[in-house]
Amino acid sequence: MKKKTHLLILLLFSVTISFSQKDEKKYTIRTVAFYNLENLFDTINDTSINDEASPMMELKANRSKVYWDKIDKLASTIAQIGLEKAKTSPAIIGVSEVENLNVLEDLVKSKHLIKNNYGIVHYDSPDKRGIDVALLYQKRYFKPVYHEAFNPNIYRNNRKVFTRDQLLVSGYLDDELIHLIVNHWPSRSGGEAKSRPLREKAAYQNLKIIQKIRDKNEHAKILTMGDFNDDPINSSFKKILKTKRKKKNVEENDIYNPYEDLHRRGFNTLAYRDNLNLFDMILISSPLLDKGKKDYSTYKMYKAMIFNKRFLSDKKGKFKGYPFRSFSNGGYTGGYSDHYPVYMYLIKEKKER
Repeated sequence: MKKKTHLLILLLFSVTISFSQKDEKKYTIRTVAFYNLENLFDTINDTSINDEASPMMELKANRSKVYWDKIDKLASTIAQIGLEKAKTSPAIIGVSEVENLNVLEDLVKSKHLIKNNYGIVHYDSPDKRGIDVALLYQKRYFKPVYHEAFNPNIYRNNRKVFTRDQLLVSGYLDDELIHLIVNHWPSRSGGEAKSRPLREKAAYQNLKIIQKIRDKNEHAKILTMGDFNDDPINSSFKKILKTKRKKKNVEENDIYNPYEDLHRRGFNTLAYRDNLNLFDMILISSPLLDKGKKDYSTYKMYKAMIFNKRFLSDKKGKFKGYPFRSFSNGGYTGGYSDHYPVYMYLIKEKKER
């Protein structure tokens, strides 16, 4: 009798598993990321920009060795972002603090990334040091159809501030049109309060780009990402972009910032002079938000995260626990970047063929 009872239980258990596996929905998962590459400069002096001020050019020796080691470390890191769920490196990744197209080509041709066949969208920006933003994308997943660089046209005391462009790239992620804006807003040089108006002006430029997209499609799927040099609670976000922290408060034409909640919980993407900041973010327009309905018939944000694996943090000294930066005190540390990457999973249900 006991034997029959055990057999019946095993049979019921196997039937339950079979049904649950049959009913389980399958999803396409794509990773969208952003990474500040911390002064990814080549070793060649460009007389048209002030690249002499870069940490790479300040090195007294072994510049080539340092350059290729940094390329290898950054490429290795990018290759791991989103790998756990998407089973590949980011379909799309915005980057900042790159000197030119050449360093980006070296990056995507690295042994860690070459198999994923990344394309590049890049413009030389008017930044005095020559640092730019760019977008990298796996050609098998994303097809750009339009791109444009927007100068923020920021002035202080009637003098133009030569800062980074804001890069817009529109294209098809698989079969869905999405719009991506890559940012690197003015730094906090001179203090947060003094430089705050510059970032507010950068936020206004971002708003103009978003409106330009919405003028053509009010339900556009927009992601604006970057190193904003502001925390999620600063005025550039809360006053200008009017970002929302809670999904339930997001209405049509609102911008949702999933990193505001992470910031409130104490997470950071960089540390400077004992201040922990979360400057690196990916924000989304309301059509990318499921709002608790679990409708994944088209791409929606599943989860937003910070890629802060242990190997990316300093393990000793006074900067223990901070992002393991590449350059410090005029020398090369062997680190990665002074920022952690951020990333987001976009998912949708797989269509049955």
